[in-house]
Amino acid sequence: MIVIMKIGYTQEELERVIARIEEAGLRTHLSVGESTTIIGVVGVPIPPELQSDLEVVDGVDSVLRVTKRYKLPSREFHPEPTKFKVRDVTIGGDEVVVIAGPCSVESAEQTLSTARAARAAGASILRGGAFKPRTSPYEFRGLGEEGLKILAEARAETGMPIITEVLTPYDLDLVSRYTDILQIGARNCQNFLLLEEAGKSGVPVMLKRGMSVQIEEWLSAAEYIMAQGNPNVLLCERGIRTFETATRNTFDLNAIPVIKRLSHLPIFADPSHGTGKWYLVPAMSLAAIAAGADGLMIEVHPNPDHAKSDGGQSLTIENFNKLMPQVRAVAGAVGRSVAAEAVPV
Repeated sequence: MIVIMKIGYTQEELERVIARIEEAGLRTHLSVGESTTIIGVVGVPIPPELQSDLEVVDGVDSVLRVTKRYKLPSREFHPEPTKFKVRDVTIGGDEVVVIAGPCSVESAEQTLSTARAARAAGASILRGGAFKPRTSPYEFRGLGEEGLKILAEARAETGMPIITEVLTPYDLDLVSRYTDILQIGARNCQNFLLLEEAGKSGVPVMLKRGMSVQIEEWLSAAEYIMAQGNPNVLLCERGIRTFETATRNTFDLNAIPVIKRLSHLPIFADPSHGTGKWYLVPAMSLAAIAAGADGLMIEVHPNPDHAKSDGGQSLTIENFNKLMPQVRAVAGAVGRSVAAEAVPV
């Protein structure tokens, strides 16, 4: 249920509406836009008489039922696009944000050299996995806290915020002490206990789409995070599993404008996982920006042939340098710009 306030309502009228909702044992989510103020009603059960009671309160324009399974990520609850800051980087604004870095943190030298190159080319945020979910238990699964320390060192040198994956609720406290954005990977998209704990952390969260998850299920997963009081969620399309074998996944470009229509949350694209082929990453990066993506997440490695994970989908530093001017050109063609300039560090 949402309550739409009249233009020119008073603070006293707003507080009276909120108090009536809370008297029913429910919570509120306030969204103040340029021309509309909406109070989202969160919780169950909603008393059947509450709608009619609120409709006659001074300052209320209308009361509507939300029929979607998800509420907090929906545009009904929050008509204006969500924007939030991660250190000095604005997520969800007019500028396209590029996240770049290696799939896995393998060493200080590998991570720092990639971070310097990514920053110099115009990336805003550094990615790197300290904890890695792998299909086989015998594959490289990350350096753990040592990897987090390396990422923090790279942030201190380059000034780039960092994003890294958290795998379990037990790792949340540790990872949150280092990272600027918690990444919930595809395999954990519907790990509801982890989602709730990430929401409680207060750290911004990137929620990647599960490999077999429908868009409604994806937004419902975001609801788990936001229901814990954390509004700073960004979504990431990273490809879905289909019958096609020519690529690692099928990069669902449709998802970007669909999310823009259904949700106020920022939407990023990960063409590295979306295709699994490094030579497809540039084309899908540009297509994602043209489709309206708020950012890109691209895997970059100084020597992909020797990467400990996902080398086949990682751009070399040279190829990333070639891509970034094209990213700026396409962003400009659709009335946007890239958040960071190419600045040597």
